[in-house]
Amino acid sequence: MNNEIRGWPRTSPLRFIGIGSIVAGVIDLAYAIAFNSRTGVPAIVIPQSVASGLLGIDAFRDGWAAAALGVALHFGILFVAAGSYFLASRKLEVLVMRPKTCGALFGVAIYLFMHAIVLPLSAAPKFKVTPASVVGDLIVHIVLIGPIIALAVQRFYVGRLPGTTQV
Repeated sequence: MNNEIRGWPRTSPLRFIGIGSIVAGVIDLAYAIAFNSRTGVPAIVIPQSVASGLLGIDAFRDGWAAAALGVALHFGILFVAAGSYFLASRKLEVLVMRPKTCGALFGVAIYLFMHAIVLPLSAAPKFKVTPASVVGDLIVHIVLIGPIIALAVQRFYVGRLPGTTQV
């Protein structure tokens, strides 16, 4: 069946969702490692802390295997977030028309969802939260994570306009 007839371009939205989630994930992970390294936290602890959501405190004893799981979970979470933004954008055109503003708001939503719902329900130990960590995390989510996802989704739609080429 011709995908163009059904309103889907030949290029899969998964490509743009993937690009957005990978770029956002790399930036988020790099920020977390850099922010925490200033207090002497080894880089491996950051992805292990993500894995601790499933493994609990054992994640910090399982070395590189737990770190690899944490990286996979981190990117998986962002892929789901980007996919959610894409699906919402199919109904709410404003998400594509104003990606920076909506992306910033989406960054706040990601932060709140993770800190108010996901982390409390996970097996992760309670991590030390400081005003600096909250402000830094929020800024990264508002300025980078949300807008990157929104701009990747917008790029998918721009590629569908007549006269543009698919990337």
